[in-house]
Amino acid sequence: MEGAVMKRAISRKNLWEKTPRKIKSMVGMMLQWVPPDIILGKEFRRNFLFVEKAQWWSADESHTYQLNALRKVCNLAFNNTEFYKEAYKKIGFSPRDLKDFDVFQKLPFIDKKTINDNLDKMCCGGTKILHGDYTTTGGTSGEPLRFYIQSDRSQIEYAYLMSSWRRIGYQLGTPLAVFRGRAVKSLKNGFPYEFDPILRHHYYSNFFMSDNEICAYLDDIKKLGECFLHVYPSSAFTLARFIRKSGYDSPKNIKGIIAESENVYDDQKKYVKNAFGCRFFSCYGHTEKLVAGAECEKSENYHIWPTYGFFELIDENGKPITTPGKHGEIVGTGFINRLIPFIRYRTGDFANYVSEYCKECGRMHPIIKDIRGHRIQEYLVTNKGTQISWTALNMHNNTFDNVLKFQFYQDTPGYAILKIIPGKNFFAANLARITKNLSLKIDQQLKFDIKIVESLPLTKAGKAIYVDQRLRI
Repeated sequence: MEGAVMKRAISRKNLWEKTPRKIKSMVGMMLQWVPPDIILGKEFRRNFLFVEKAQWWSADESHTYQLNALRKVCNLAFNNTEFYKEAYKKIGFSPRDLKDFDVFQKLPFIDKKTINDNLDKMCCGGTKILHGDYTTTGGTSGEPLRFYIQSDRSQIEYAYLMSSWRRIGYQLGTPLAVFRGRAVKSLKNGFPYEFDPILRHHYYSNFFMSDNEICAYLDDIKKLGECFLHVYPSSAFTLARFIRKSGYDSPKNIKGIIAESENVYDDQKKYVKNAFGCRFFSCYGHTEKLVAGAECEKSENYHIWPTYGFFELIDENGKPITTPGKHGEIVGTGFINRLIPFIRYRTGDFANYVSEYCKECGRMHPIIKDIRGHRIQEYLVTNKGTQISWTALNMHNNTFDNVLKFQFYQDTPGYAILKIIPGKNFFAANLARITKNLSLKIDQQLKFDIKIVESLPLTKAGKAIYVDQRLRI
């Protein structure tokens, strides 16, 4: 990845994340009476109003928008990247030919290997990118996906999130208690907690989850007033399990649970709902910004946003699925990323097709359910006996650059071996970066050694796993 930009670009979001806690607190005091939508800016407000209106479009309106968006993406790719120009000339395709969806669905699929093998040739304008972030994400193969995305995408992404969360009563500015992948710094008294005064987000550590720590978190949440939880399904289950086994009186001020980034299992979902006594609401999306969906307010089926990206569900032969109940792979073409066009990208996620229309709410959206894929729930056990979900450890930066594949192996609480298949440009500096970045998240709870290997074990179904866990959890 010679010439690649490894640092995050300058943007309001990235600068705010790096702002010291004391300065954030001072800024929060000055802005506490300013509505969050004003602080988030004009572009967020414009996108939010568009999303709120577009979700009620007719099927024809959505299809017209999508076809125009697909033409723009294909034009961008064809005119600005070596990869797509070569690939499309080879099959005799020009964006001028894109008259309908049938033409588009004859274009070739791409996947993670396509991106990783051709990243430099797929960048619009090459890899000397000043207005983009370099990011990575995991997947079904055990190999990280590496790509770029423009730094201003949050104002678009957040508009879809806010519109989705409104379905269960969340309003922008309502306190949010967050248990996700953030490496939360401890206060002077040792309590792992951070507060974002702009969005009213209260961050608790998903890496320190002993009974005493969970009790302290829940006690603190009771002081927030009406609020929502923003969690991984696995972290919600850990909290619920504590409540059920300890007899703790769950916070009644929690009005809903917003779960993302992992598979959602029915039994686990029922357990969490019974423990907290409120709605467990799931959303679906990708770091790649290709397909976004959220549960209906009147059912637990996922509505796919037609203006976010182009969604396809394909069978084993690559053909579109239109039969209710049939299982297939999710393929996405994103409308957001202007730096790396993802066109007909096979996500490795699977779902069941429901319909193109929701009788409960009236939205003309593609509807799916039972999403399964690489957003797995795998755990490492700390020296305190608590569990850390792999999803919380997933690094969206250059931590695993020049690593082909990786996997944790654990047979002892508090200790794991990180097995790595190195790439050809893997050096001592890569080892140091992996150790440093992971250690920031797991602190002293989990020690690990790095072992260079030539291969990694797969499941019986031939799939990669991120945690080869030998302890009984």
